[in-house]
Amino acid sequence: MEPHYPAHWEADVVLADGGTAHLRPIRPEDADILRAFYSRLSDQSIYFRFFGPRPRLSDREITWFTTVDYVNRVALIATLGTEMVAVVRFDRMEEQDSAEVAFLVEDAHQGRGVASVLMEHLRAAARERGIKRFIADVLPSNTRMMAFFRQAGYTAQSQFEDGVVRMTLDLATTETSREVTTAREHRAEARSIERLLTPASVVVVGAGREAGGIGQTVLRNLLGADFSGPVYPVHREVRAVAGVRAYKSVSAIDEDVDLAVVAVPADAVLDVVKECAEKGVKGLVVVSSGFGETGQDGRARQDDLVRIARSYGLRVVGPNCLGIANTDPAVRLNATLAAHLPGRGRVGFFSQSGALGTALLQRVAQRGMGISTFVSAGNRADVSGNDLLQYWEEDPATDVILLYLESLGNPRKFARLARRTSRKKPIVVVKSGGTTQGVPVGHAAPVLGLPDTALSALFEQAGVVRVDDLTQLFDVAQLLAYQPLPAGPRVGVVSNSDAMALLAVDACVAAGLEPRPPANLGAGAGAGEYRKALADMDGAVDAIVAIYMPPVPGNAAEVAAELVRVAGKTGKPVLATFEGRMGMPPELRVPGEKGDPGKGSIPSYPAAEEAVRALAHVVRHASWRERPQGSFPDLGDVDTAGARAIVDRILATAGTGEAHGDLGATAAAGASIEVDATELLARYGLEVWPSEVVASPEEAVAAADRLGRPVVVRSAGLEVSHRAGTVRLGLSDPEGVRHAYDDLAARLGPGVPLSVQRMAPQPAVPTVVRVVDDPDFGAVVSFGLGEVTARLLGDEAFRLAPLTDEDAAALVRSVRAAPLLFGEYGYPPVAVEALEDLLVRVGRLADELPGVARLDLDPILVGEAGVSVLGARAVLRGTVGPRPDRGPRRLG
Repeated sequence: MEPHYPAHWEADVVLADGGTAHLRPIRPEDADILRAFYSRLSDQSIYFRFFGPRPRLSDREITWFTTVDYVNRVALIATLGTEMVAVVRFDRMEEQDSAEVAFLVEDAHQGRGVASVLMEHLRAAARERGIKRFIADVLPSNTRMMAFFRQAGYTAQSQFEDGVVRMTLDLATTETSREVTTAREHRAEARSIERLLTPASVVVVGAGREAGGIGQTVLRNLLGADFSGPVYPVHREVRAVAGVRAYKSVSAIDEDVDLAVVAVPADAVLDVVKECAEKGVKGLVVVSSGFGETGQDGRARQDDLVRIARSYGLRVVGPNCLGIANTDPAVRLNATLAAHLPGRGRVGFFSQSGALGTALLQRVAQRGMGISTFVSAGNRADVSGNDLLQYWEEDPATDVILLYLESLGNPRKFARLARRTSRKKPIVVVKSGGTTQGVPVGHAAPVLGLPDTALSALFEQAGVVRVDDLTQLFDVAQLLAYQPLPAGPRVGVVSNSDAMALLAVDACVAAGLEPRPPANLGAGAGAGEYRKALADMDGAVDAIVAIYMPPVPGNAAEVAAELVRVAGKTGKPVLATFEGRMGMPPELRVPGEKGDPGKGSIPSYPAAEEAVRALAHVVRHASWRERPQGSFPDLGDVDTAGARAIVDRILATAGTGEAHGDLGATAAAGASIEVDATELLARYGLEVWPSEVVASPEEAVAAADRLGRPVVVRSAGLEVSHRAGTVRLGLSDPEGVRHAYDDLAARLGPGVPLSVQRMAPQPAVPTVVRVVDDPDFGAVVSFGLGEVTARLLGDEAFRLAPLTDEDAAALVRSVRAAPLLFGEYGYPPVAVEALEDLLVRVGRLADELPGVARLDLDPILVGEAGVSVLGARAVLRGTVGPRPDRGPRRLG
């Protein structure tokens, strides 16, 4: 029987230098590319791999190396185009959980991080096959390989024996291995974007002589921005475009080319990509349309574009995009369809929409703001907002990150990257589609399945500033880009208009800020009055809103100079409503590069309410930064392996698949079954109060006798348990139990199961904890109070699993009814710490068990002494593959 080819091991990956490669299991038909690969190896590489000279491989050896069973013998290769550039393999040893490992990288590609990525993927494949450790025999002189194994994040041991160093590598995931993998991913993806944004030369393919054509527009914009390197137009029929010598093909250009802007018809793009790959181009910007946005055929063409580009080591921006730009004076790149760019600034800007990108850039310029870099990803078939986050996190020229998103390609990865980046640099997002979830789009990424309120909560968890529209995006951005973060919510208002001061104070109260009594200076106030008022309130506020709206022309320049002086002196954010102007008025600027606004410039807003709204967003972000990051508590009584075995057993018993000891391979995708979650929760240290499902009044009385009175009779069905009137409490005698059973059975109708349970301690606050396994985000934990009013109002908060201790605390406090847990409104304070511990445990279960599609703990009674879980149901589902953003690094 022919071995089953594990197609899910295939992956496109980013290498350390920013290039890409394709990884896949080896196949028998790879014999020729293996021979060619071996012929290009140096004698030293061969000696280190085989411990002796071996000029060539015999046909028998070729067959042995290319024919594997993908279980006990596994080999992965890295390819660029049609050539193989590296191979890594393991062979299972007699000790079944150990395997011998070896790898070989072509000399020309050593130092690019190929081996690191291959080993990550081989490790994942080995763990999938039940292997726990790798054994590597290394020559003592091969210090580079020994250093590689030690720096790869594995727990490694070594011993010298028979002239070789035997290294034993523990494949268990550790905090160190996770950090190493994350750091490598970050450097590689950041470098791949850097290569796109800092090219030394650019070719425009499809630059025609027709005025207004896409290719010529990009060419003229490159020339108009005075790009620092050579620009090469390519057109097969003309000698020059826009006065610049044209070439018939990319290969006809004598010099190296870093970046290609492709503006040819969609059906010609793939040929151009191959030509650029053969030339050695490092990146592509495809402005051509006719891809995923046009339907199924266009989507297939888009997939081919990405597959071919990645296989040759190229990243792709687009297709159907506006382009990319970099205002760095050393680069001066405007490879976009926008004729005019904003000046140099400290804001990195990502727009998913190409058509909207031009309007967005115009808005930035109108406000007098600047940008550092700009990327319009269009259909976002390859380069996404996640890639830009990796780049901007370390970019010294970028202080604030702006994102206009229509969808999220890998939301789980976005949350992880954003949470890390937001600690250093604010991220402001406009996420469209809040009322159009589920509407098909032409982008490579699917729309999200979570409600928009949950998405907002997950943004908040990651420290992302989410705003409602583009006006707010730039309102917040100009404050973050030029003013410091506030230390708290206290706001001072200085105004020459009583009415506008009151509007500002009201806006502060509505936004949750703490306004101090406003300083009303009168309509004729000048610089002196503003100076005194600002000095008087300096120590009592964390931010200042200055309003200057003179009824008749006054000395605006002097007032502006005073505001700038105060802003620079106090170190507190100052923002203004200055003569109703919007953006960065010249009078309020601190000079930056080439006259652009510098740090300390004061942003102005047409109305005081808009200024306060922007300030409120920034105050909340500053508060988030000040919170501890939190940690994952050590839960010593958790039995993850036992929980996985339970899920395996249930799914296998249900006939949904064959159990193999690995959750990811236990059941057919999509199969599901609803079960009692008591046994599963016990593996995570959570006890569910015992209950018994009953089918008659007599069975209900007998169950009450066994459990001990007083008891509760309630609905046991997941779908109706939250409805009002489905519980009867405090039943202390048999007659009461019978009556409760009959009453509920008549109320709920036939087919709805009922259960009897011992009554939990009172008083207590009923709460509900749920887990939903979202196909994009993975496991999302929600929390709310169990009372009918809270359910009707949708008072529910969300966090992405797993939860740190700080996440759990924030989740409890995020619902509007949270004061009921802390002794407000006549309720006694309850054991919130025990509730937070429960949330951490549920979050860990949700994260570690992708087979749990849904989990409902309803109700959970939170009393003064602890929590009591009264009901727990789970929906288990057969799954294939890891969660998003799990496993080894890969693109897509």
